[in-house]
Amino acid sequence: MGKREIFPLKQETDIVLIRQRVRKYAEEVKLGIVSQTKIVTAASEIARNALIYGGGGECLIEECEREGRRAVYLSISDSGKGIENIERAMVDGYTSGNGLGLGLSGAKRLVDAFAIDSAPGRGTRVELWKWR
Repeated sequence: MGKREIFPLKQETDIVLIRQRVRKYAEEVKLGIVSQTKIVTAASEIARNALIYGGGGECLIEECEREGRRAVYLSISDSGKGIENIERAMVDGYTSGNGLGLGLSGAKRLVDAFAIDSAPGRGTRVELWKWR
């Protein structure tokens, strides 16, 4: 197992720090510039959702190996109200707020693997992987 860090997600400035650290990890595992941009963008979208809709939480960033390839792994979690209908929330255009409704579905398209675990009253955890 490689390097890992956990960052609090309590305010807008935390999203900036998370973006910077994700980019650093992506560079260290030697992702190409397009892949770096994709994982940073996905991290930003999901972190923003956790802050706005989940009331904040934390972000784990880890350098790991998956299927024999180096990867950046992220787990972004909150302890908010949770997502009532994940299937509906994953449809482009669905939003529970004022956004464009592309956060979850858009982030999923930007990464190599995506997992979400959420239930009403239990919060949400989104896992993202991008590998070389």
